[in-house]
Amino acid sequence: MTSCHVTKDPIKKVAIFGGTHGNELTGVFLAKHWLENGTEIQRTGLEVKPFITNPRAVKKCTRYIDCDLNRVFDPENLGKKMSKDLPYEVRRAQEINHLFGPKDNEDSYDIIFDLHNTTSNMGCTLILEDSRNDFLIQMFHYIKTSLAPLPCYVYLIEHPSLKYATTRSIAKYPVEVGPQPQGVLRADILDQMRKMIKHALDFIHNFNEGKEFPPCAIEVYKIMEKVDYPRNENGDIAAIIHPNLQDQDWKPLHPGDPVFLTLDGQIIPLGGDDTVYPVFVNEAAYYEKREAFAKTTKLTLSAKSIRCSLH
Repeated sequence: MTSCHVTKDPIKKVAIFGGTHGNELTGVFLAKHWLENGTEIQRTGLEVKPFITNPRAVKKCTRYIDCDLNRVFDPENLGKKMSKDLPYEVRRAQEINHLFGPKDNEDSYDIIFDLHNTTSNMGCTLILEDSRNDFLIQMFHYIKTSLAPLPCYVYLIEHPSLKYATTRSIAKYPVEVGPQPQGVLRADILDQMRKMIKHALDFIHNFNEGKEFPPCAIEVYKIMEKVDYPRNENGDIAAIIHPNLQDQDWKPLHPGDPVFLTLDGQIIPLGGDDTVYPVFVNEAAYYEKREAFAKTTKLTLSAKSIRCSLH
């Protein structure tokens, strides 16, 4: 292996998760379709398995039953002794870990695409947790290039204090597409997610077949901090997202720009000295998490040339 070239074992097993959140219907719809007819996701030499992650929440068309399944893939929850007293999603996470993980185990899945919708105006979004993973950067570059001129954004959630218990145990990579209301299907959003998965599987197939991918670079938006709504002394929301910020995900937000608006018309602007790029603006599912939006900064990540070690 040279300093400018990375070889990697072939990808053998891929899973596609739909319904991690039961009211995000694009992934549910696609996973169910592919379970019945998986022709379009099959690639020679690759095992591709669609899977409904949270069937009880899907049946009720609700985000979750007891707790957020996407936040319990951490060692503490996965290590708990299985019992019927555990929250449903913790038990389900243990089952999923057993079926598809644990990460780096010989029988574990190499890649899991976890399909999500957002009510925010995020468009096509790929979520990256490791800024040094040449394979993932190359795959995301391929997807972005294949989707063009349709924009596809990369959200880098690598952060020392903001820990997401999503990928601790299994090789799970979230794919977000919006805007789409919870419990609703939109044909345009479904088409975009379907194309993202097609291009991802094409990339893996090309990689396995021995295609060498030259060095590349992608633009990413790295999380800086999550911003809560202004609140009164009772902890209730005291101001809402300003109309100028609504639906402006990924667009530059400058110091002094309006961010929140109170019912009596007071504008609360962005503080600080830096331009930021807001994401997950006014996401419906994040009210309970006390998140109005997340601030990101824009940067470029580079990847070395990669090829499959078998060729």
